Amino acid sequence: MGTDIIRTTVDEHGIAEVVVDCPPVNALPVAGWFRLAETVERLGRDPDVRVVLLRAEGRGFNAGVDIKELQADTGHTTIIGVNRGCFAAFAAVYDCPVPVVTAVQGFCVGGGIGLVGNSDVIVAAEDAYFGLPEVDRGALGAATHLSRLVPQHKARAMMYTCATASAAELHAFGSVLDVVPGDRLRERALEVAAQIAGKNPVVIRAAKEAFNGIDLWDVKRSYRYEQGFTFEVNLSGVAAEVRDAFGRATDAEG
Repeated sequence: MGTDIIRTTVDEHGIAEVVVDCPPVNALPVAGWFRLAETVERLGRDPDVRVVLLRAEGRGFNAGVDIKELQADTGHTTIIGVNRGCFAAFAAVYDCPVPVVTAVQGFCVGGGIGLVGNSDVIVAAEDAYFGLPEVDRGALGAATHLSRLVPQHKARAMMYTCATASAAELHAFGSVLDVVPGDRLRERALEVAAQIAGKNPVVIRAAKEAFNGIDLWDVKRSYRYEQGFTFEVNLSGVAAEVRDAFGRATDAEG
């Protein structure tokens, strides 16, 4: 994994920009999830940071975990690492002491839903779409975060059928703040981030803590509960069968 898989800059206004760049589809390996978590945690501790902007390079925001890394492991080391890494990254976004604005283009699936669902503000490109293909990948998880983006019965249907929802749909639900042309995505996200950065930082940090404190459910506890079922389907051997079938189908398409 290259050292520049996650790049960061902090401007003079206190906007910390975190850019994920892991070709070809921003599917992060175990180490990548932990690195993302550490990056967001570090920025949140910086008193000069007023807001974090999370975005990605390439044709999609995030394709979840690295399936090939899972397939290459004959034991359970990687699935344990994936679960812990995703948990750490999602928690880092949620617990970040300052608001996290996420800019989404193209596909946002699997682990991407965990990042977006735990962020504070979402700006999406017109081509963005969101989904959990976990059932087709031999996995479970992030229903916790999908349920923060769409109504419950929509979330259930999306999980069971692996269907996706468009940026326009999420905008109608109120979970996406704005939908813009792809070439304006970063610009619009920076505009939103600048609005937040322009507020009193003490008050903004208090507001973030207050919102987390009144949340309707504990996102970390509910996601950890989901992960138990991921372990079950992996230990049973079913997950490996589904992943292998997905891998064969992907190779055939290529």
